[in-house]
Amino acid sequence: MKLLIAQPRLEKELRQLELEMMNHPEADVIIFPEGYINHNIDCACELARKYSKIIISGYKNPKDRAVVIDRDGKLLLDRAKYEDTKLVEVEGNVIGIMLCDELVLQGMSNLQPTNILFIVHPIGVGMFSEEQFAEWVEEARKYAIQYKTVIIGTSHADGSFGDSEVSIPIAYCMDEEGTDIFISKNDTKTRIVTLETRPGRSVINLA
Repeated sequence: MKLLIAQPRLEKELRQLELEMMNHPEADVIIFPEGYINHNIDCACELARKYSKIIISGYKNPKDRAVVIDRDGKLLLDRAKYEDTKLVEVEGNVIGIMLCDELVLQGMSNLQPTNILFIVHPIGVGMFSEEQFAEWVEEARKYAIQYKTVIIGTSHADGSFGDSEVSIPIAYCMDEEGTDIFISKNDTKTRIVTLETRPGRSVINLA
């Protein structure tokens, strides 16, 4: 399974989402930040169907929601931020999703470790300090180890939180032992990782 991890700019439409799908036909899963889809949920479902991609991201209706869309354009998960975390099954694989500061506020809502293939962490804007960047990376590492699964996070390439003048774009991927596959700071290029499952272990490689 190939997972595309994007750090787009905030936009009113979904041009960057479609462009990534067009440019990377090999990708199975498209991971975009919290809030990127915005009010365009119907369009996102249509793009998932058109390009036969699984989309994991977030949108606003009117508050932030976690969303997983399958290749047929069907909403498999549509959960309001800060509601209890739910696992979702996609093509026979179990996936977890935490939105932005759920990582530090509630985590996976005390879900028991199970056979989770990977956890996705869509983040809104970039980190507002080096300290926050380091804190969130280490919190993510704890979940990778606790749930014995791959964890992937990504933020927008632009924007800032509240009145902060700092916005550090972040993207990361760690394996089930908490080992870094990559940690991205102020480098907003798209990345693709390949996730393979073997008895008792997942193997993930950066393209």
